[in-house]
Amino acid sequence: MGVPDQLADRMSMAEQHEYLRSRFSRRTMMRGGAVTLGAVVGGAFVPGATARAAVPTRSTAPSAQKVDGRLVAPFGRHLAYGNDARTEMTVSWQVPVAVDKPFIRIGAHPWDLSHRIGAEIRTLYTPAGVGASADHTQYYVHAKLAGLKPGRTYYYGVGHAGFDPAEPHLLGTLGTFTTAPAHKAPFTFTAFGDQGVSYHGLANDALILGQNPAFHLHAGDIAYADPAGAGKTADTGFDARTWDQFLAQTESVAKSVPWMVSYGNHDMEAWYSPNGYGGEEARFTLPDNGPDKKNLPGVYSFVHGNTAVISLDPNDVSFEIPANLGISGGTQTTWFERQLKKYRAAKDIDFIVVFFHHCAYCTSTAHASEGGVRQEWVPLFEKYQVDLVINGHNHQYERTDVIKGNTVTKKLPIGGTAYPETEGVVYVTAGAAGRSLYAFTAPDSYEGHEHEVDAVASFVNTKDGKVNETVAWSRVRYLNYSFLRVDVTPAPRGHYTTLKVQGIAETGDRIDHFTVARRAK
Repeated sequence: MGVPDQLADRMSMAEQHEYLRSRFSRRTMMRGGAVTLGAVVGGAFVPGATARAAVPTRSTAPSAQKVDGRLVAPFGRHLAYGNDARTEMTVSWQVPVAVDKPFIRIGAHPWDLSHRIGAEIRTLYTPAGVGASADHTQYYVHAKLAGLKPGRTYYYGVGHAGFDPAEPHLLGTLGTFTTAPAHKAPFTFTAFGDQGVSYHGLANDALILGQNPAFHLHAGDIAYADPAGAGKTADTGFDARTWDQFLAQTESVAKSVPWMVSYGNHDMEAWYSPNGYGGEEARFTLPDNGPDKKNLPGVYSFVHGNTAVISLDPNDVSFEIPANLGISGGTQTTWFERQLKKYRAAKDIDFIVVFFHHCAYCTSTAHASEGGVRQEWVPLFEKYQVDLVINGHNHQYERTDVIKGNTVTKKLPIGGTAYPETEGVVYVTAGAAGRSLYAFTAPDSYEGHEHEVDAVASFVNTKDGKVNETVAWSRVRYLNYSFLRVDVTPAPRGHYTTLKVQGIAETGDRIDHFTVARRAK
């Protein structure tokens, strides 16, 4: 991506960012100057209220000449909850060239889209020499909606001057979304990591749409515009245009299902910002209730029904890939414990689900387990009885037994039930969403093809390098494309409320299922 190998090996993500900026900034200025683009306007969907400006994203870009808006169609729509999933939603999309006055129309019916709210443009410029492509400018548009009603389905259309989705010939471009309910109610969510752009990624998306999830969790390594993933800029394969393909691929799901991302090692792109996440901040608008928006934009939480979901950034604690190691100065872990304590004490929240990229427990021959996660966060998972931990990073499906204190407290066979209040934590690696698959040292063992192994050879990444270990907690292993489905069923106070978790293959076959149960508050 522009930094010589011998330098990149010794440089942090922030140092590589500075190197690239100093090398290419002159070229950028010659091609049109440093342009800081803020919010055109951001909207709150509150009749009669003043539209709120969204937070601007600073991007360096050449000047762009706008074309006739009638000739430009939006694409790559994707949704994300705001801080309050019951009343806030952000609709994001992309346009291939610069447009005037982007906006969103929204209403309770497809024939009533009278609410027109201005949107924010974030321009992202990648000069030639930063990766594989020539000069490339991307235009991302975001409309932040607030004041929505809980549990309500809304129709929306996105447009700009010259392209109005309310016109009869453009009604086919409309989308829908549904806000989180105000009270406990059954729902389904899906999850995976490491998708990228591929036939398998597209196939998984088609199956996920059929599950009718309330939201989807993407546990890092989103588009793979940087295929190396080492947090270094020496990768000449970096290509920002991959994001155009990715957002077009996922639109079938993400235009109606909040696509909640966390960031992995392949999501650190050094050109855009010192932490590597400047590109992601142009493309996504996530809840901003985390500990450090500047350094950790992918750390946040939200609540849907009786379930709290927390997204973490393991690049901050990764010994294996240390480009951003320690970037939060410990504030992420401190914030995480506060969130866990708050949610465990909340009377209307039963389950806590945590998702992030690097694995606490996995036996892949590629990355296996991350010692930084075990050191920083596993004690908190156990202390606050986290109900489910979802990871990516390793391109396969693997599920553990119930673990506490780094040992198996209970074998959890396919179809079994775990009780986190007394037993421990279950970890699922769901990193087979679309990228090339890795390998196990032990044979596959999944529903209908069980092959139990008492001891599996693996390793953990520590600050001193790889340390071999032989583990007994690897219960389910499936080396093919798959994703996770979770059905949440509330219960009256004192009765058992459940998470029914299923691993589903790209073929549609179920490869794993188990239940997490705890007494409802």
